[in-house]
Amino acid sequence: MKLLEDRILKDGVVKEGNVLKVDSFLNHQMDINLFNAMGKEFKKLFKDHNINKIVTIEASGICIACIVAQHFDVPVVFAKKTESINLDGAVYSVPVESFTHKRTSNVIVSKKYLQPQDHVLIIDDFLANGCALEGLISIVNSAGATVEGIGIAIEKGFQNGGEIIRGKGIHLESLAIVESMNHETGEILFR
Repeated sequence: MKLLEDRILKDGVVKEGNVLKVDSFLNHQMDINLFNAMGKEFKKLFKDHNINKIVTIEASGICIACIVAQHFDVPVVFAKKTESINLDGAVYSVPVESFTHKRTSNVIVSKKYLQPQDHVLIIDDFLANGCALEGLISIVNSAGATVEGIGIAIEKGFQNGGEIIRGKGIHLESLAIVESMNHETGEILFR
């Protein structure tokens, strides 16, 4: 998606350790017009799938997922990284390692919000090593629901997450795939 690639080139910052900082428009301060364009693109890419629910993971994927859900006219369920007192009843739970935060969290989804009849589109902001997606796929599978596809804003194509997920036969679409980036020069190349 050229609009997203152009925005990454304009405002993205490459940091040491393969970190792409896009917090000025994607995951701290959010450009809702850009998110709306992304939602339209995901709707176009997954129009032939029977989707009745969007699933994402706390926190950065939530806003993108909500805008995408408007285009599909379906609810969003997000996997929580912390248990709270208002989360009652049975839950699906799986440990997920975060590339960005370098820690593992047990992510949880209430069983009442994910059912066997659900056809799910998983949405997230980044795909690096695929751990978050594998956790979400595991939760959807545990519910007996169907993963119809996965939509990612930015995929780090030089890491193996995309290859792992595509290897499972899942329809994965990334709006921008970064082929390489250099923290010394700030150069970002797309696939």
